Amino acid sequence: MQNDNILATFKILIIGESGVGKSSLMLRFTEDDFDRDQALTIGVDFKTKIVEIDNIKVKLAIWDTAGQERFRTLTPSYYRDAQGAILVYDVTKKDTFQKLESWLNELDIYGTRNNMAKMIVGNKIDFADRAISRDDGFRFAKKHRTMFIETSAKTSEGVRDAFDEVVRKIMETDGLWERNDYGDSVDLNSRGQQRGSCPC
Repeated sequence: MQNDNILATFKILIIGESGVGKSSLMLRFTEDDFDRDQALTIGVDFKTKIVEIDNIKVKLAIWDTAGQERFRTLTPSYYRDAQGAILVYDVTKKDTFQKLESWLNELDIYGTRNNMAKMIVGNKIDFADRAISRDDGFRFAKKHRTMFIETSAKTSEGVRDAFDEVVRKIMETDGLWERNDYGDSVDLNSRGQQRGSCPC
């Protein structure tokens, strides 16, 4: 795929507590793979993927930041200039859902773009022992004016949709991104975009 077909590059963060499946979501999305024995991320992992949304190609730079507290000092620089954030919790572990407030607070503190596209993701819906209902996740997202989806990195359910919706939101938000110098002129307003604070 040629660079001159790519409209822009978007920086997207995947954040949340350790063990919620951030790396598995990134692996599923970028390589359509799942590793049951996925090791805990040390510091940060980084992958790129070119996607096509509504006939427009963009390059995603996806940053998977470590959720463990002892690595938290590494993260402030990684928040810088991010246009999108996927905040992940484990639907079987209530504490990972309760910690979303602090992750949103970190985005407010360290993020450099006030209109960042944010998606709350309830992961591991393939597990039977759910502790957080879909309605709980939906209400939390609505309260914080973010998007919401539930996913399974194992089965791939919802994973592509989560990333696609974040990309769409970035593209629809004025001033959140810059066109590549070599990008062709594209009228984004011709796609019949929908606006709303919580397209859940």
